[in-house]
Amino acid sequence: MSDHAVPAGKPSRALFHQQHQAQAQAEAQRLLAAKAQLGGRWLAWVAGELYALTPAPFAQMVRRELQRLDH
Repeated sequence: MSDHAVPAGKPSRALFHQQHQAQAQAEAQRLLAAKAQLGGRWLAWVAGELYALTPAPFAQMVRRELQRLDH
């Protein structure tokens, strides 16, 4: 068995990314849309929203997408 084998029942990172990319983009857009309404409270609010997302790889995808959209 090679070091790159995927354990049974666990999708590869690339497959996970492919399957969840659209959802991560939509979630990032939702979070960014609240920025104008929340003003100075947005950063703390969005941090809490990101913290609550599961699984962790999905939360990271949303965070990266949010950074991309906000710049």
